[in-house]
Amino acid sequence: MAQRTIPLLSEADQVRLRNLRRMKAVALGALIAMAVLFVVSFWLQGRVPWLAYARAAAEGGMVGALADWFAVTALFRHPLGIPIPHTAIIPNRKDEIGRSLGEFVETNFLSAEVVRTKLDETEVARRLGEWLRQPPHAERVAAEGATIATAVLNALSDEDVRDVIADLARQHLVAPEWGPPAGAWLERIVEADAHHGAVDLAVDSIAAWLSQNEKAFQGLISRRLPSWVPSLAHRFVDDTVYREAVKFVQAVQADPRHPARIALDGYLARLADGLQHDPAMRARLENAKANLFDSPRVASLAAEAWHAAKNGLIDALADPRSGLRVRAAAALAEIGERLTTDGALQRRVDGWVTEAAVFAVDRYRHDIASIITDTIERWDPAETTEKIELMVGRDLQYIRLNGTVVGALAGLAIFTVAHALIPGA
Repeated sequence: MAQRTIPLLSEADQVRLRNLRRMKAVALGALIAMAVLFVVSFWLQGRVPWLAYARAAAEGGMVGALADWFAVTALFRHPLGIPIPHTAIIPNRKDEIGRSLGEFVETNFLSAEVVRTKLDETEVARRLGEWLRQPPHAERVAAEGATIATAVLNALSDEDVRDVIADLARQHLVAPEWGPPAGAWLERIVEADAHHGAVDLAVDSIAAWLSQNEKAFQGLISRRLPSWVPSLAHRFVDDTVYREAVKFVQAVQADPRHPARIALDGYLARLADGLQHDPAMRARLENAKANLFDSPRVASLAAEAWHAAKNGLIDALADPRSGLRVRAAAALAEIGERLTTDGALQRRVDGWVTEAAVFAVDRYRHDIASIITDTIERWDPAETTEKIELMVGRDLQYIRLNGTVVGALAGLAIFTVAHALIPGA
């Protein structure tokens, strides 16, 4: 069987196979040596009396070697191909061994107390910080994270994402009524005079525009005058309108209590009240909102925004020199530095890791251990036997060798004692 699977073995298993064969040859050589010694000593012990001791040692050595060969072979297969009961234990009881191994691991390793004790001694946060604060390691983590994020983005369906965004927008933006919260928000702004800064900015912007666009007023009003009005009057009307507009804006700028400002405050107050309590105004706002979100152009803009964001993220994640990747690596290195130097943070992270691991072990210990059981159950019996024999077979051959030596010593000791205590033996 080993010859058949050699091409499929890894390099490490090839080495184990060679060592196994070598030790089998050594153990077999010891048995043959005992047999040769037995034959020689049995043949010559009549002429050389002390060879009886050698014969006794050889007998014991052969018995020990054969017994241990049987015991070792019976683990993996039927000795000499004979289906003796309680032999070929591993292939015949593979599933039971797998279940026992899974139970052993679950009981002795996947224990909350064992996991907690080990993690308390490990200092996970400090070790992680020492590793992560080194720039090459931080860049490596950032690169791996970028790879995962890119794979996730590529796996996302644009249509599905658009549907999710649309559903979220409809649930959180379209479905809720805007009027009362918008009115309450506007009412608080007006009461706190927080809108005055925006009004000042608008007035200043209008003043700046007027100072730079005087020509825009030429013909603005005069083109509506009758044709018989002289052209000089046209220019006078346009200039007058422009100067009055500038004077009005300057007056609004200079006077915080200008009637225009007061009128705007009153309008905003009425608008805030109407948004909260006027059904007609609230209905108009809801209709405008519905028309806005139902517009094909808005949907197209949302799709374009997602497409642009997705492509931009993918490009940034793929470029090691992009700002996103550089900042991510710097942030990871900074986290590593804090984990190394901040004792309080270390304790918090160690506590989180320990509690998470203990929770996972308590809840999924049987599922984790079942991986061993299920994997072994799926193995072919012959393949299982070969895997286990490759891993431990070389050490088991030492049992055969030791059995030969111990058997020889036991045989010699028994013969010596018997010869000494039994007269004429």
